Amino acid sequence: MKTEKPSITLLEYDSTGISEIRFDSIEESRNFTRSREKIWLNVYGLHDPAIMAEIGRRFRLHPLIQEDILNTQQRPKVDEFAEYLYLVARYFDYDAPARCLTSDQISIVLGRNFVLTFQERATGAFEPVRERLRAETGAMRAHGPDYLAYALIDTLVDRYFIMLDHLSDLAEELEESALTRPTPSLLAEINRVKHEARSMRRAVWPLREVLNTLSRADNDFFTADTRLYLRDIYDHTVHVLESLESVRDLLADLLDIYLSSVSNRLNTEVRILTVLTTLFMPATLIAGIFGMNFHEMPLLADADGFWVAMGLMGGAAAFMAASFWRRNWLKTQ
Repeated sequence: MKTEKPSITLLEYDSTGISEIRFDSIEESRNFTRSREKIWLNVYGLHDPAIMAEIGRRFRLHPLIQEDILNTQQRPKVDEFAEYLYLVARYFDYDAPARCLTSDQISIVLGRNFVLTFQERATGAFEPVRERLRAETGAMRAHGPDYLAYALIDTLVDRYFIMLDHLSDLAEELEESALTRPTPSLLAEINRVKHEARSMRRAVWPLREVLNTLSRADNDFFTADTRLYLRDIYDHTVHVLESLESVRDLLADLLDIYLSSVSNRLNTEVRILTVLTTLFMPATLIAGIFGMNFHEMPLLADADGFWVAMGLMGGAAAFMAASFWRRNWLKTQ
């Protein structure tokens, strides 16, 4: 569920301390006076253009960047300007009741002495980073805004590993169901999880290229020390992609398993129906013979003729059933 009312929080910090402020309106933020070297402004809720226009004016964001932030269907990318760098990534969460993944766009603007983050809703994704900034013994305050941007990206990538675990668990459950209970609803569930894995891959694959671009030496928004950390995140994205490929292969195999299970069940049902039909064929034959309109037929005038005919039917059926049993044709598994 998206945030109904936008929320703006600001952290300003330096090596000596940190202060946090929450603004309930644009007018209230206009009275703010900066007192520390670095700031981190976070916005929850992107459906109020007035807030974006105010932030864009104060931080001199290009109108196209403001448009990209409001359009939450952006592909992960990075755009570099003279005074700031704009990055788009996606945050994934697991909806336990619905047993599915949800996705939100995260926009990050890195300036010379500030970081801006824009989120569709309050996910709590960056709370560990805030805790590190609040810690008196933490070294993050001593680093520049580029290190804060790295920490935010690293948090998103670490989240991908958690989502991978959920996808793997879902795939294993679906595999067991495909082997034991192949139903039409199961096929829809397999296709849904395949779509989620595909969506996650579409988010991670371009992010890998973004990190490769940011870790190059020609990027002056990140220091040489921070670029080392970015290369580490790049390695993590490669690991995520490799694991995603394994999950996608498993989901693709699940379709074959499902079709094989359905085919096997159909063959079993057809075999059982064939056996039952075959068992009644002698009885049908005998009944047909004695039902012919001839005046002279054996056993028609015999007092025990009916029971003889029934015995022939039962004996033939029992003989055939015994033959089928010896050949394991009556087993359903």
